[in-house]
Amino acid sequence: MTRHLSLEELQEGRSGILLSPEDRGILRAIVIRPEVEARLSLQQCELSPEGGVHGDNWAKGCWMSLPDGRPHPDVQVTIMNARTIALIAQDEARWPLAGDNLFVDLDLSAENLPPGTRLSVGSALLEITAVPHKGCRKFAQRYGVDATRFVNSRDGLRLHLRGIYARIVERGVVAVGDAVEKL
Repeated sequence: MTRHLSLEELQEGRSGILLSPEDRGILRAIVIRPEVEARLSLQQCELSPEGGVHGDNWAKGCWMSLPDGRPHPDVQVTIMNARTIALIAQDEARWPLAGDNLFVDLDLSAENLPPGTRLSVGSALLEITAVPHKGCRKFAQRYGVDATRFVNSRDGLRLHLRGIYARIVERGVVAVGDAVEKL
């Protein structure tokens, strides 16, 4: 079993996260949640405004809905910094437990990617939304209480260490290794 890092150990690793590129990064991993608590890592995946991240349970309904009951497009895609999850999870096999769809080597901070910023990933176009993404009870169970404190701290929220949400503006295919470009 993997030992959860202490808050001090996580804070020591923060400097590596801050080295993430600002304008052009790399897609390091793709994960879908075909059903609650299930995870599947993919090498490539289609994204569309109608279906979200294809194969992910977002399209079946999620925690945030439109008035007509359809899943809300502002939470179609969850994106997490690959350096952050590498630090917290310690083993790439544990990255999918976070439940995020795209793990990118890119600065996700509020200063670098405010809501409305567009990202090109593979042939898809995404737009960052204003919905906050925070560490929760499940995140704490999977990675430890200190990991949740780390991502939910004032600095962690500013840097979006837990990740960000995006909507799909233009359909496309994304693959591990694709460039992630701020437009």
